[in-house]
Amino acid sequence: MKKSLLALAAVCAMTSGAAFADQGQSPWLVRVRAVNIDSANGDSTGLGLSINNKVIPELDVSYFFTPNIAAELILTYPQKHDLRSNGAKIGTLKHLPPTLLAQYHFTNFGGFKPYVGAGINYTRFSNVDVLGGAADVDRNSWGAALQVGFDIPLNKQWSLNFDVKKVYIKTDVYAGGNKAGTFKVDPVLVGVGVGYRF
Repeated sequence: MKKSLLALAAVCAMTSGAAFADQGQSPWLVRVRAVNIDSANGDSTGLGLSINNKVIPELDVSYFFTPNIAAELILTYPQKHDLRSNGAKIGTLKHLPPTLLAQYHFTNFGGFKPYVGAGINYTRFSNVDVLGGAADVDRNSWGAALQVGFDIPLNKQWSLNFDVKKVYIKTDVYAGGNKAGTFKVDPVLVGVGVGYRF
């Protein structure tokens, strides 16, 4: 079974390599985006918890296995947010949300290249300071991620990009060591940027 899978992977790699060689394209694409985080702020604690929306930088690295199928890794640095209860600031925290997506790129739209993606997000919460330590949050979150976007090629290497993602991020909230409920960040991320195909 393992030998069969290895053989299949080798055939896929050779096929994708040949496809890109025919097109004179590299399988690597790097994008830089400015992304607006618009959080859903769902809260079951009864405290009316919310974090502030903000614009962040984003770096994305994609590898195309075929002209249509790609994987994209989405990266940024830890983002600091104010945590509020019914509008009043009660603390701060940082979150680092790397996301891995499998994508399908449509190739029959001429200079307009739409794509869709789905994958998984892991978020690590750090530097949590809520009510002077009287409250805390779970440090780890795993959730789904969905994506839709498009590229507009400017030349063989450069392109403009517009991208929308829905990422499912939640964390349990603790007060005095007891679970008070769950806070769902679940942001929509709208990004614009440029891409470079090596």
